[in-house]
Amino acid sequence: MTYDPRRALELLREGTRRRDTGFREGQEEAIRHVVEARGRLLVVQRTGWGKSFVYFIATRLLREAGAGPALLISPLLSLMRNQIAAAERMGIRAIRITSDNQDRWQDAEACLRRDEADILLISPERLGNDRFRTEVLAEVAERISLLVIDEAHCISDWGHDFRPHYRLIERIARTLPANLRLLATTATANDRVMGDLAAVLGPNLEVLRGGLGRPSLMLQTIRLPRQSQRLAWLAEQLPALPGHGIIYTLTVRDAVQVAEWLRSRELPVESYTGQTGDGREALEQLLLDNRVKALVATTALGMGFDKPDLGFVIHYQAPGSVVAYYQQVGRAGRALDRAYGVLLSGEEETDITDYFIAGAFPTRGEVRQVIDALDAAPDGLSIPNLLGRVNLSSGRIEKTMALLSLESPAPIAKQGTKWQLTAADLSSGFWERAERLTDLRHEEQRQMQEYVMLESGHMEFLIRALDGDPETVRPPNLPPLPTEVEPGLLQEAVTFLRRTGLPIKPRERWPAGGLPRCDVRGSISSEHRAEAGKALCIWGDAGWGGLVRRGKYRDGRFADDLVRACAALMAQWTPRPAPEWVTCIPSRRRPSLVPDFAERLATEMGLPFHRSLSKVEDRAEQKSMANSVQQARNVDGSLAVSQEPLPGGPVLLVDDMVDSRWTLTVAAWLLRSKGSGAVWPLALALTGHD
Repeated sequence: MTYDPRRALELLREGTRRRDTGFREGQEEAIRHVVEARGRLLVVQRTGWGKSFVYFIATRLLREAGAGPALLISPLLSLMRNQIAAAERMGIRAIRITSDNQDRWQDAEACLRRDEADILLISPERLGNDRFRTEVLAEVAERISLLVIDEAHCISDWGHDFRPHYRLIERIARTLPANLRLLATTATANDRVMGDLAAVLGPNLEVLRGGLGRPSLMLQTIRLPRQSQRLAWLAEQLPALPGHGIIYTLTVRDAVQVAEWLRSRELPVESYTGQTGDGREALEQLLLDNRVKALVATTALGMGFDKPDLGFVIHYQAPGSVVAYYQQVGRAGRALDRAYGVLLSGEEETDITDYFIAGAFPTRGEVRQVIDALDAAPDGLSIPNLLGRVNLSSGRIEKTMALLSLESPAPIAKQGTKWQLTAADLSSGFWERAERLTDLRHEEQRQMQEYVMLESGHMEFLIRALDGDPETVRPPNLPPLPTEVEPGLLQEAVTFLRRTGLPIKPRERWPAGGLPRCDVRGSISSEHRAEAGKALCIWGDAGWGGLVRRGKYRDGRFADDLVRACAALMAQWTPRPAPEWVTCIPSRRRPSLVPDFAERLATEMGLPFHRSLSKVEDRAEQKSMANSVQQARNVDGSLAVSQEPLPGGPVLLVDDMVDSRWTLTVAAWLLRSKGSGAVWPLALALTGHD
């Protein structure tokens, strides 16, 4: 097919809405390569270079020449939204079939059948859906003129953002016609990843690779171990930073907390996480329109967000790898001469990234639990069925099922809603890959900590780590930001972190199958249910959490400061009807820890204390139970009322830790069943698992 350079330039100007723009170095070369079907192509170019223009202009040129539609595999829904908007600016009819638009699937499929769509966007997970493969993809497979794999580093086992379903692309690539146009794009492929991509996409894969330098970025690392220090730094520096930007955190909890703190300082910011739900698009638009100073975000705001004039990207903690950091900080200064990329490193970051690394693959024990459960159920088990049979969280079960089902041959397969064993055994290659990846991620973590300790040469370090050439790096003329924290702001941040009153929501239903020893099932009636409770803090957090942990595991006694803090919480809370007495959750492992605290709290509040509950059986600690069903059954029959008659009136029920809420639920049911008034739960800490 003949390439038309004038038409390609027209389409670029339509897409950019600028009549004076021209192609960047390598863009036109890539478009020509695709249109003229010169073979499979991998484009490795930094964020903001314009990789999407390559595949959209190539798609439009191919369609105008009478070729079939393109298929684009893309990893994020937010990324697809931006891609579709960009495509429409060039007159490209783009449709998507994804998990969040099922009501539009029939229309999209009809468009494909009538050849009224120029490009179909799907997530890699669609490739694992039998219906999509047999009823949608099979119908258009012969007509597809171009296969585009965006964020292609996800194909690689070594790639940072490893998405399991990208492995299906490897199988598809092997069956594609040799002459099918294939374009893979990424911003973050080092030599190791590029080797993997060549092995997957074909030995004749041609690579177009640009420079990795970001001359507009002033990079800086500031070591502020405590969260209070970082909160104070942000409150002081954010108003003075140029323009608008992103503040990245490692956890949902931190994104929400940092945003709350900055808003309390009258700074216009919002939190953006994977739990934001349908509000994500509106929040993105706020930042695009410069109506917020910053979004405080997890990696949910990542590859899909396109704002070329971001003035800064700040990291509240160090991410797990240089690849991740380069990708995220590279969102700043794409259309500006100068922008800041600042990493605030904290003491908790290694624990968080260790947690992510440990959870990337199921353990041998987890796989054995699942396989044994399926082996005992020839008709198969659904995820809810498995929750009652294995001591794993639903997330761990789902991850295990997804990874095992993507093996070839796969030891499990899904029939309807149920999973069943196949005749295949899990190969040793699965464990070899898991160990190799885990070792790599620990090495990436170590490399990131080297970056944290740098005093200069930050961009050069990143480029070397990504196997690029650092010789041409020229940082912008921007002064480094202050590294000290104003003492008054620091004290205000400490006070903020010691806020009290986190909600404990009462459970309203017993678990599936009920609790046989308590002989309960279904809904929990209001007269037997705990009231909405409160927790002082989140376990181990930067406020009271560290003091709670020290009291439980080092001192063997909770500090008087915690007694006073809980008394202040109760005075602020003022539940009605007010508690008239205090009791607590018993323990055989630490028989005096919680009763001692509860009794001192009762004295502080001027209320009587009664040991009304007893532990009648030793059970595993609730934190060792991985899902709600297992946690509920672990409590079933382990508690009893040891004081009858109970004191009359409402009661404050005290515990140190709340995880599943089942211990409080069963204790409240027992107390109410024996005649107590309203039961108000109060805990020192929520486990805060997010």
